[in-house]
Amino acid sequence: MHDPLISAPVGVMAVLVAVVSFWFWLEKKTRWRLFDFLPPLIFIYATPVLLSNTGLIPFESGAYDFLRQYGLPIFICLMLIKVDVLGAVRIMGKGVFVMLLGTIGVVLGGFVAFALGQAITTPESFPLHFPLPEDSWKAFGTLSGSWIGGTGNMTAAHAALDGDGGHMTMAAAADQLVYLIWLPLLLGSRAFAEKFNRWMRVPADRLALMDEAAAAHDDTEHAPTMIQLLYLALVALGFTWISLELSDVLPPVVVGGATVISASTWLILLVTTLALAASATPVRRLPGAHPIAMAIIYVYVARIGATMDLSNASLETMGAFVAMAYVWIAIHGVFILAGAWLFRVDVHTLAIASAANIGGAASAPIVAAHHRESLVPASILMAMIGYALGNYLAILTGRLGQLLVT
Repeated sequence: MHDPLISAPVGVMAVLVAVVSFWFWLEKKTRWRLFDFLPPLIFIYATPVLLSNTGLIPFESGAYDFLRQYGLPIFICLMLIKVDVLGAVRIMGKGVFVMLLGTIGVVLGGFVAFALGQAITTPESFPLHFPLPEDSWKAFGTLSGSWIGGTGNMTAAHAALDGDGGHMTMAAAADQLVYLIWLPLLLGSRAFAEKFNRWMRVPADRLALMDEAAAAHDDTEHAPTMIQLLYLALVALGFTWISLELSDVLPPVVVGGATVISASTWLILLVTTLALAASATPVRRLPGAHPIAMAIIYVYVARIGATMDLSNASLETMGAFVAMAYVWIAIHGVFILAGAWLFRVDVHTLAIASAANIGGAASAPIVAAHHRESLVPASILMAMIGYALGNYLAILTGRLGQLLVT
């Protein structure tokens, strides 16, 4: 292949930032309905795939290394220091436990779907190729990051499990194709609220109590001052440095001949733990962390797309992975329904709990606004709990699959 047109790291970084900026600008400027079904994230990932495979930017660059080594842990830190578990519990009550059961459903469902994908065998002429590749546990772990927390957890799990561009492509494709079916189901469930609530034996005053708690919650955040931005930078850079230093000296954990905790895994686990510890301190009140974190992670998603070599892609394998993802989401659905029955919560809470898992902070408020607008702030808090758990449990999901084929 010829040398790429743009090879300087700063030029490559500029291209990635331009791609992210363009798609969000286009969404805001045009308000096309297309973005209701295919969010900018898909195009932010796909555009660099085309740019690298057509020779505009390289498959390998110092810019990509910088984003993986420093950008990702900084994002994790900035995102997780904002987690407010007590705030979510105060408003949603037992709904938080429903979400946690849904999270367990994602972990176990991923393991079952991976095992099923290994057990099925299809002829070469069949449009779906089974069994799935043995290393597809990395794709399962990557997708579970998205389904427990969100995009940030997906990219963190992908890095922690040492996944390649092919694994991210499978995960991203399945994520969106399942989302196109699952989101309408969550939105449409509002029509059955009365019958559902009777069936689940929901207390008559539950909704009124949630509305009251939501009204008392103050999530106002003012524009950050210069010194507050410096504090954020200190926390993010300090935690990243500590985590990098420790991940280099901590030994890998080997089980059954397979490395289940590598240096990359240690890095993600350490920065996640430090950031969550900081969220219990006044650091959580520093404004401005969330938009900075989201800007970083979208550029990181573009970076993953740029490393995807289409010459190694298999549509048959991707289709098989998507089929297993539908089995997987059905298992999550069973756990969510079981949680609603066990804890006697309403259909609005059930839908928000599932959206906080499967769609994360981007989708949970949409579902909440459709079901009960007063619960929008609580939906974001629940999604943040998913962010807090996502890195740990996505790595666990992937490693469980790895142990199955080791």
